Amino acid sequence: MDSIITNHTTAPSGSGTDTSKLNQLLDTLHSYRPTPQQNLYLIAFLFPSILLYLINNRYQKQKQRQKHLSLSSKPTTTSTEKQQVLKDRREPGKWPPSSYVFPTPPPYPDWSLTETKALPYRPFRYGPVYHTTMGLRTVQPENWIELDNQYPKYHSDKAARIAERGDKVIMVAPEAAEAAVELLQELVEYLPERYPSLFRRTEKGGIDNLWSGESFDDISGLTGTGEKAVEEGRKVMEIAARLIQDDLALMVERPDDQYYLLAGAVLLPGFWRLTDKFGMSLAELHTSGDVPQYKEKLHKGMYNLFRRLRPEQMVGRNNYFIQVDDSLAWSWSIGSEDDTETSWSTAEKNRAIDHHYFRSERQTLRRLPKTGAVCFTIRTYFEPIKAIAEEDYVPGRLASAVRSWGDDVAKYKGKERYGEVLLEFLDKKHQEQVERGLDLSREDECRAYPF
Repeated sequence: MDSIITNHTTAPSGSGTDTSKLNQLLDTLHSYRPTPQQNLYLIAFLFPSILLYLINNRYQKQKQRQKHLSLSSKPTTTSTEKQQVLKDRREPGKWPPSSYVFPTPPPYPDWSLTETKALPYRPFRYGPVYHTTMGLRTVQPENWIELDNQYPKYHSDKAARIAERGDKVIMVAPEAAEAAVELLQELVEYLPERYPSLFRRTEKGGIDNLWSGESFDDISGLTGTGEKAVEEGRKVMEIAARLIQDDLALMVERPDDQYYLLAGAVLLPGFWRLTDKFGMSLAELHTSGDVPQYKEKLHKGMYNLFRRLRPEQMVGRNNYFIQVDDSLAWSWSIGSEDDTETSWSTAEKNRAIDHHYFRSERQTLRRLPKTGAVCFTIRTYFEPIKAIAEEDYVPGRLASAVRSWGDDVAKYKGKERYGEVLLEFLDKKHQEQVERGLDLSREDECRAYPF
């Protein structure tokens, strides 16, 4: 580079003639005056070159800027990923309390204890294939708890169950008592805001039920710790159960990296007993109940869900069963609640359709921010098959869903005891709907899953 610059700026010794010629050339250039036509030629020649130069220059600058942004963003992305990995790898059984505060919900629009009907969940799909999945959907915070005009019946049934069965339907382990207190605190914050015509906060931090007249005003000092942990845990779980229509279960993580059912107020289960399941791990809960394809299709997904669920997330799912008796709390057709074992084998086969009921559950899962326990809410919807079969599209879709069950699902749901009568009735109702002109092609417009 230095030699090139020297050759262009310094004349060699003894080159006077060359210097004179150079000066003459410079004088000629200075005196040159192009004609207008020559100027046009010059502009026509230079303009494309200048334009190409500007375009290339801008491209190079953008390229350098993108490279810079790409390089500068990598540490941030990597840092975020590392933080998530570290959070996922926290020591099992230990939950650092979160500062997350559950959002204050708006009042339920036009909610009425007498007029607000139960949501018509119909969580079944057309066959021919029955897909075994968790079926999770995001639940918005304001929709955590659903109450409707069946509240008085559920409240009455729960009160009777508490009086009759007591510690068989409400159980709390010492390590879950603190989480039980936190759950009640969350409900006390949520319910008066969502259903102000039914609940009211008290000056001491408790809650009043304006319909039943119950007042739970002595809960502010409860902690779920110390010598009275279990006693306090049972007390708050009972209060929580009386406030809402849902059953409740708390899953707590232990140092073995597994979640266990360590607190529950399970008053209206239908087909299972808290005394059988209490203390079981998440996997045991499903394998002991012979949940179809749990190990093959559900185990890994459930483990990851429980491990990674954050307090600011809430998910929900729905399921359904057929029941051949009219008892919401316990399906006596499968045996007495106090029998050592119960099963579909004891149910009367092919009872009249009048005895067939549609039992559906809406479950939500959320992590409590302070204790890290995972809270299940289990709301059961219970209606006669004859009633839901009057709804457009329902009998045809339900019949198709029942026919899609594989042998394992059919056994789990007890199809052998009611299948013939149920399908004959559903087929008949579906045909009636078709004959009166129901447009089957519009079902997706009219009824979106899970309704």
